[in-house]
Amino acid sequence: MNKKFEGVGIAIVTPFKNDLSVDHESLTNIVNYNIGNGMDYIVISGTTGESVTITKTEKQEIIKTIKEANISRVPLVLGIGGNNTHQVIEEIKNTDFTGIDAILSVSPYYSKPTQEGIYQHYKAISAVAPVPIIMYNVPGRTSSNMLPQTTLRLAKDFENIIAVKEAGNNMSQYLWLLKDKPKDFMIISGDDDLASSVTLAGGSGVISVLGQAFPADFTKMIHLGLNGQAKEAFELHFKLMEITSLIFSENNPAGIKAVLEAMDLCDATVRLPLVQATNDLKNKIQEFLSNYSKS
Repeated sequence: MNKKFEGVGIAIVTPFKNDLSVDHESLTNIVNYNIGNGMDYIVISGTTGESVTITKTEKQEIIKTIKEANISRVPLVLGIGGNNTHQVIEEIKNTDFTGIDAILSVSPYYSKPTQEGIYQHYKAISAVAPVPIIMYNVPGRTSSNMLPQTTLRLAKDFENIIAVKEAGNNMSQYLWLLKDKPKDFMIISGDDDLASSVTLAGGSGVISVLGQAFPADFTKMIHLGLNGQAKEAFELHFKLMEITSLIFSENNPAGIKAVLEAMDLCDATVRLPLVQATNDLKNKIQEFLSNYSKS
C-alpha cells in the first residue's frame, strides 16, 4: 500500500480570485494538468495551500473540488495538523475520509514541545486516524526539529504511521533516517532542492511545491532517481535548479503562484499576511520560463 506514495506528490496551491475567494475552476485545471503530466499523488491543504488562512467551509469545498477533478485517478493526502493535539484529533474524528488515502500531519509548531511531547502527539493521532499517517517535520516553520530518533521510534511503534515528509533541508538528517528506518517506512523529501539526492540515497520521492508547475520533468527526475539513474536524474535537477531557488526566494506559495500565473494556470493572488511575488521576481521567473521553453 505504501507504494501509493512513491514518486512525486504535489503540495497543491489554493488559487484565489482577485476578491480573495477560492478559484475552483483554476484548482480543477491544476489538478488535471498535473495528473495529465504524470505526477503520482496530491497533497491537499498543506502550507503551500495556505491552510492557515482557509476556513473550515472552504477546506471542505476545496476537498470536494479536488475529489471531483481527480475522479480517483491518483491517491489523495489530506493535511490535518496543528499544535493543539485535542483539536487535531477532533478534526480527524469529524472528517469524511471517503476518497482520502492518508493524512499529512505536521509536527506541533510554536509550542516547541520536547521530543517526548512530539512522540505523544503522534501517538494520540495514531489512535484515532482511520487512514495512514505521513508525519511532517519542517523545523523552519515549527521552530522545533523532530529528531531522527523520535521519527524512527514512531515508525517502529505504530503501523499506521507509514512515512515522514522530512523538510529540514539537512542531508545528514535524511541519511540517518534512511540508514536506520524500518524496511517499509518511507522517507519522503519535503525539500525540492534535495529531492533528487534523497531519492537516490534510498528515499521514496518528494512532496513537491515546484512539481505542480513542471510535473512532467519533475516526475521523470524522481522516477529516474527511484531507478538509480543518477546521471539522468541530475540532468533534470540542473535544468530546474534555478527556478527551484527562485520560487522560495521571497515566500511560499507566492513564488510558485507567480510561476503558475505566468503559465496561465491561476492568479498569483495570496492571502495576507503573505503578499504577491515582487515584479523583480516575476520578471526573473518569466525569463526562466522563456529560456525553459526553448531548451
